[in-house]
Amino acid sequence: MTLHIASDTASLSLKLAEYLKDQILETLQQQERFTLVLSGGSTPKQLYDLLAEPPFRDEIPWEKIHFFWGDERFVPFEDERNNARMAYETLLNKVNVRPENIHVMRTDLDPEAAVLQYESLLKAYFGECETTFDLVLLGMGDDAHTLSLFPGTAVIHEMDKWVHAFFLKAQEMYRITLTAPVVNKAARVVFLTAGANKASALKQVLEGEKDLDQYPSQIIQPENGALHWFIDTAAASLLTN
Repeated sequence: MTLHIASDTASLSLKLAEYLKDQILETLQQQERFTLVLSGGSTPKQLYDLLAEPPFRDEIPWEKIHFFWGDERFVPFEDERNNARMAYETLLNKVNVRPENIHVMRTDLDPEAAVLQYESLLKAYFGECETTFDLVLLGMGDDAHTLSLFPGTAVIHEMDKWVHAFFLKAQEMYRITLTAPVVNKAARVVFLTAGANKASALKQVLEGEKDLDQYPSQIIQPENGALHWFIDTAAASLLTN
């Protein structure tokens, strides 16, 4: 695991944007495409805004990137809570992306059908590969959840399916999410975490006893890939190592 610490969210976003650009360019020297999982939530917005402007807009070969999502709320694309909508508004509508390379989680289907559709898509991409995505971007909530792996939910312990949907009572809605098995087969997993409200959860995830049901982010441990945490000083304030 590698920690990258920046003084504030602006410098943190810049540090991660540089890292993403470097990883994309390096990987594309060896292969024809780069598969990237986008994260929802508020923290990535500043990163996406940065990537959509020069110099990153012009230096990254966006037409070679294939986009996926880590999780989604079962709300229509037009709903402001939709993760895909946020990514389109901040990034995808502003760079040279091929529409056929954008793979949103379908919320116009029923949850079971959406799961089958997305898992089939992923198997078509990665079914015979040792690794899955080239890079998975994740966030972490102040309750230590990541993706839609919320504390106390059974999906944390899913070991076979790559995609799962369930009704989250606390939010009164269905969620669709990638699971630990498919994420842990990625070449790189990057957590982007900022803010003092994340400090306690971050300390428990990185330095506390293993307790997956209480701190689901602990389950993200790439089998053969790299794990990076990009955090600001406020989120890092309780770390001792």
